[in-house]
Amino acid sequence: MFDHPSFDAHEGVHMFHDATSGLKAIIAVHSTARGPAAGGCRMWNYDNGEAMLKDALRLSQGMSYKNAMADIPLGGGKAVIWGNARIDKSPELFRAFGRAVNSLQGKYITAEDVGVSVADMAIVREETPYVAGLDQGEAASGDPSPVTAKGVFLGLLETAKRAFGTSDLNGKTVAVQGVGHVGGHVCDYLAEAGAQLVITDIDQAALDAVSRRTGATIVEPNAIYDVEADIFAPCALGAVVNEQTLERLKVKAIAGAANNQLIVPEMGELLRRRGILYAPDYVINGGGIINVAAEISGNYSQEWVEAKLARLVQTLGEVLDEALANNTPTNEVADRIARERIAAAT
Repeated sequence: MFDHPSFDAHEGVHMFHDATSGLKAIIAVHSTARGPAAGGCRMWNYDNGEAMLKDALRLSQGMSYKNAMADIPLGGGKAVIWGNARIDKSPELFRAFGRAVNSLQGKYITAEDVGVSVADMAIVREETPYVAGLDQGEAASGDPSPVTAKGVFLGLLETAKRAFGTSDLNGKTVAVQGVGHVGGHVCDYLAEAGAQLVITDIDQAALDAVSRRTGATIVEPNAIYDVEADIFAPCALGAVVNEQTLERLKVKAIAGAANNQLIVPEMGELLRRRGILYAPDYVINGGGIINVAAEISGNYSQEWVEAKLARLVQTLGEVLDEALANNTPTNEVADRIARERIAAAT
């Protein structure tokens, strides 16, 4: 564990197994320096335990950085459940997960992520109060995906402004990978802004629905990397910018909602050398956790969320400007700022 490439001085990595429900889960707590560790719960059918652990560690670190860049009073953590979200869900499984969360006594606060819904979180809430992203309760805010999508769209405009000299997306082609809860909303914003969309996903029904609404062209999942586009917007899973895909991308900017888009941090420098402007994922996609933070506070305020979101978009612009001025990879600039904010709170 301690010499794992993705360990990064995690405060705690907790593994849970419940034989009755079949729960296999990891809750990784990267940092509580700025407050209780907050981050969603992902359900995914991992190839093996090593892949599950790596995902948990990387996502947890990303949440620490995301929450620091969003300037909210939360640390970073993440939960992952090993299973097929289409066939392995059950109330018993999520109640067992709720008991696992509760055993950490508030050090970690969970919410929904890939493969997990608001309804699933409502079941988790039966076993623990340390849940956010609910649609019922005094400060409930519901699915944070629309807020994430709005922030990603505004971040896309900031990125375009620096990549093309204008934030006008009319006539620009955006290749969107993943049209689920967040990606679908991003597509709606982009279409309204006049962008031409090329989309892909493993969910054909979601693809058809987005295509009908936006006029988007559908391509096979692996073909998205070869699209002649201005912007690539990864809105599915991580590690999609790697040695193989980098050679195929024909874009000037990468800006999307997915977490951990770079397979390794060094990809940021390779993108810079190729003249591709990268919006660091944990900065551009922080809208959802801002919404969740407002719920966790117990006094949800739409005005507070909008103000924090506007400041986050401004922060993204500052990161991009510093990176361009100093010929530095954008992810290195963002990482440095996030680490400084966490260290200042420690």
